[in-house]
Amino acid sequence: MSISHADLVLNAEGRIYHLDLTPEELAATVILVGDPMRVEKVSKYFDTIEVRRQNREIITHTGWLGNRRLSVVSTGMGTDNVDIVLNEMDALVNVDLATRRIKEKLNTLNLIRIGTTGALQAENALNSVILSTRGVGFDNLLQYYREEALDVDRPVEKALIAFFAEEKLQPYVASADADLLAHYKPYADSLVMTASCSGFYAPQGRHVRLMPRFPHLLDKLKTFTYQNERVGNFEMETSGLYGLSQLMGHKALSVNVVVVNRALGTFAGDYTVVMDRTIQTVLAHLP
Repeated sequence: MSISHADLVLNAEGRIYHLDLTPEELAATVILVGDPMRVEKVSKYFDTIEVRRQNREIITHTGWLGNRRLSVVSTGMGTDNVDIVLNEMDALVNVDLATRRIKEKLNTLNLIRIGTTGALQAENALNSVILSTRGVGFDNLLQYYREEALDVDRPVEKALIAFFAEEKLQPYVASADADLLAHYKPYADSLVMTASCSGFYAPQGRHVRLMPRFPHLLDKLKTFTYQNERVGNFEMETSGLYGLSQLMGHKALSVNVVVVNRALGTFAGDYTVVMDRTIQTVLAHLP
């Protein structure tokens, strides 16, 4: 059965709607960044760039680093944007856009996110690098998808839901790709579970004029343990990246530079040096 024009939207040039790309313009290994300005900070290390495309906050550069073809794509902030980007990237590699039919042989993308994060634990120092073993989703994205592929994470998910029974919160949990996690482990300062929040202010326990409904959410979250694993940091994208990647059959890893430590109340300020070093490390050790 072909996919309808309303479900799979192409623009007038035949490119997929939000990414504004054709299948040939996306590489099999994709570096994902939230900040559109960070795309060029990654692609400046490419030997050549063959595609430069921007639509709204989504910027794509595709090119070559040595004998590896790579894309770097900005998602913007939040799992809602991750939902758009991942669905459209998956369609580019796994749907025949001419016939609008799913391909018989599905392709797998390597998706490596490089982003900034806030630490929950005092020992996760500013400018350190965290790899996310799991994404703990306090957004509602995965409620709209069938979740059979996430059964491996169901025990920790049930433990978190019981932990937050008083608040009536129901986070979901999805894991990093085990191979990518093991590959980059030697280059990270710590491996922890990562909470993804649906906003920057009240969802992360901040208040300016409006008081958050759960002012002690982060204090409680940092005390959660599951088989000696703790939630060490929080941001706004990893749970959606991991959840959708598991459901679609892609490999994903989230690499996080700590710019805020909420336990200590500190902020890194200028983190350009450590971010640049992290980008170079990821690119130098591509699997």
